[in-house]
Amino acid sequence: MAKVDTAREMAVVTKAKELYNYVIIITDKAPKRFRFSLSAELMKLSLSVIEKIYRANEVFIDGVGDRDRRLQLRFDYQIGALTDVKMLGYIAMLAAEHKCILDKQYKLVSQYVSDCQCMLAAWIRSDSKRYGRT
Repeated sequence: MAKVDTAREMAVVTKAKELYNYVIIITDKAPKRFRFSLSAELMKLSLSVIEKIYRANEVFIDGVGDRDRRLQLRFDYQIGALTDVKMLGYIAMLAAEHKCILDKQYKLVSQYVSDCQCMLAAWIRSDSKRYGRT
């Protein structure tokens, strides 16, 4: 497997990838009855977070053209990633309650979720200050 240069990646991308990798590990060992419900939802949401972060980061703001539309698009992707992270945290809590994942696994997922939430919120605040969004 090719190694990615994480030094060039945004910290939130790296953290989201760590979350995804951990979700893959814990859902692989989940009971079969949860494979197409809680486990699948955890994997889907963790990938969605990464996708929306990438999409938000690809929206170029300072170019010529409809700046407000691009700002809104970037913001929508950022908020979408934040919402997916929060949903992932909730689904992980349900998974722990139903013994789909272990309590210690839930605690680690919760830490990744918290880290991603904080980083995404900081990114949104930073963009709001930089580009004058209120």
